[in-house]
Amino acid sequence: QVQVAESGGGLVQAGESLRLTCTVSGLKAEHYSMAWFRQVPGKEREGVSYVAWTNDEYYCVESMKARFTVSRDPIEKIMYLQIHSLVSEDTAMYYCAAALPRPGYIGVYCSVSDYAYWGRGTQVTVSS
Repeated sequence: QVQVAESGGGLVQAGESLRLTCTVSGLKAEHYSMAWFRQVPGKEREGVSYVAWTNDEYYCVESMKARFTVSRDPIEKIMYLQIHSLVSEDTAMYYCAAALPRPGYIGVYCSVSDYAYWGRGTQVTVSS
């Protein structure tokens, strides 16, 4: 059984930094992508960034590169999301997801439908 688990969320002050952690277990495949999404109530879940099975890093929104840093330890099957200079708009539930490569597909993996395995999320709340 595949399990995805996020941790590291909490209540932080605007301007501070936070590091989220995602672990995947039970996934037998050697190659898979891992992604971060976030969602606020009433809005769709949006892709933040992902690390492909090639270990290349991608950001789903270009502007996120300025304050978000994604990284992955493929051996330990852990992925991190460092968020710098937090702002109130970063308040959301942050989800981790994993996906196997789709044969013949060379596009980005920033859609919810790209991922089969999901964690329950970790809440990040930024107070100003």
